[in-house]
Amino acid sequence: MHPPTQKRQPPSGWRERWAALSNIPPLLRMVWRTSPPLVLLSLLLRLCKAAIPVALLWVGKLIVDHVVALLGSGTGSPGEIYKLVALEFGLAIVSDWLGRGVALCDSLLGDRFANEISVRLMEHAARLDLVCFEDPEFHDKMERARRQTAGRLSMLSSLSALLQEGITLATLSAGLLLFSPWLLPLLILAVIPSFLGESHFAGMAYSLLYRWTPERRQLDYVRLLGASSQTAKEVKVFGLGHYLAERYRGLSDRFFHENRQLALRRASVGGLLNVLGTGGYYAAYLWIIRGTLAGQYSVGDLTFLAGSFARSRMLIEELFRRVNDVSEQALYLQDLYEFFAMRPRLEAPPRDRSWLPAPRPIRQGFEFRNVGFAYPGSGRVALKEVSFRLEPGQRIALIGENGAGKTTLVKLLAGLYEPTSGEILLDGHPLSDYDPVELRREIGVIFQDFVRYDLKVWENIGFGRIENLEDRARIEEAAQKSLAGEVISKLPGGLEAMLGRRFDGGSDLSAGQWQKIALARAYMRDAQLLILDEPTASLDARAEYEVFQRFAHLTGGKMAVLISHRFSTVRMADHILVLAGGELAESGSHEQLLRMDGRYAELFRLQAAGYQ
Repeated sequence: MHPPTQKRQPPSGWRERWAALSNIPPLLRMVWRTSPPLVLLSLLLRLCKAAIPVALLWVGKLIVDHVVALLGSGTGSPGEIYKLVALEFGLAIVSDWLGRGVALCDSLLGDRFANEISVRLMEHAARLDLVCFEDPEFHDKMERARRQTAGRLSMLSSLSALLQEGITLATLSAGLLLFSPWLLPLLILAVIPSFLGESHFAGMAYSLLYRWTPERRQLDYVRLLGASSQTAKEVKVFGLGHYLAERYRGLSDRFFHENRQLALRRASVGGLLNVLGTGGYYAAYLWIIRGTLAGQYSVGDLTFLAGSFARSRMLIEELFRRVNDVSEQALYLQDLYEFFAMRPRLEAPPRDRSWLPAPRPIRQGFEFRNVGFAYPGSGRVALKEVSFRLEPGQRIALIGENGAGKTTLVKLLAGLYEPTSGEILLDGHPLSDYDPVELRREIGVIFQDFVRYDLKVWENIGFGRIENLEDRARIEEAAQKSLAGEVISKLPGGLEAMLGRRFDGGSDLSAGQWQKIALARAYMRDAQLLILDEPTASLDARAEYEVFQRFAHLTGGKMAVLISHRFSTVRMADHILVLAGGELAESGSHEQLLRMDGRYAELFRLQAAGYQ
């Protein structure tokens, strides 16, 4: 059994934030693997662009000194000034081109990285156990990881800009230190208070988003309920529109008010702390002006120092902001990697063992030995001490009231869950000893809540055996077996018809027609065990009769498990299991169970009375 995911407390201090920086190297490795040429080109362009600002300031200083010399003493020539202006113009053009090149590389790299992360998320989620998806904390973790897919693009830009701005600051700092060694330290000290304040509030903002993950999932769900084709009919018939809108408004207002309080505090405290940085800048600026008036610096020196100082101040603030941003983003990376760190219960066995290949053909069948199961986090036991055999060529039916454990038993049989007690054997070996991927290829399942894919008909059916998705002959054969062929023949485009209303040109089907498509998906698998969970719930009496006549013919010689509330369907089974409260109450053939005059006979008479 996969244990419920542990709820991680949101980090609240610098220790957690600096520790989260260890997530950056794996991220950089992922980015590098995405596209090494783009990464190298982006770094090269940024290195070149980083040297442009100090070059522009120095050329500007030379222009001012030449102009002052020409006006004051007549030395120099206008031609030298024009050359310097042309050089400055060229540097400005190159800077613009480099900036556009950096933006292009970052855009392309960001898109490719987002696609790669999205694919990894989907692939990893597909490997996790089904029981994970029934844990609310798992959904919170997956939601935070999903949101990080797009959010990490800004982090990539921040890391790249951090490198570029750091190089630019180093070149400007060299100029400042050349004129006065104490200017740069003064600037750094003046900016630190604002940096610490922003860091504190950034951590609080992350904690707020972390705590609100369940509520934000509720917001997404309520928005979906209020505006989707699947819910539109009931929303209108039951008049749910106003209620859903108000529920959304209530949740969103609560989040807005809490976020507003934090934003107001952040703005007010940040404004006060920024006064220190601004004061330090202007104190140094006055000192530079005073030195120029005293003849210590030339007018060109004044423009260079003032420009370098102003630019350095902005860069230091920007660097601190980016360091703060990167440390904050590293916290979000923790969510992403925690999701990737989750492992399925059915991991590959140790090296000294190997999974057994799924038997083909199955010779002894399945055996439940005192199987019990309880959903994680739930105090209710779904199955208790259930024992029975399913032999090759045998058809069994599961009957019982809602909540009796029928669907849970089927999920255990299909290897989607592991028992919490007892064991399930296949040909004498525990089910967990078999390769789960191979095993599921031998089992075809259609659940009562089967998926209606808003895709083309051939995809809806072909998904039953994905490795044969392009095999049109097999798809058509599966459609004929499930009686979906008549439905498909009436659709514009046949197998190429788009189903559902989500996309242009889509055709919506009735519940019964969708069910035939789902049955075709099960037949497409050509599995040794076919499991149908209420397969005819949406069919009329004639269609139900035809489907089960076909089912009886197609499952000849194969194992089949049928869940149904209709006794006309159940009678075709070789053996019937009656579940009650998660326990196996009765078992036998239809005639044997009637003679026992127990729960099955009672339910049979109640249903038969409805047809008299």
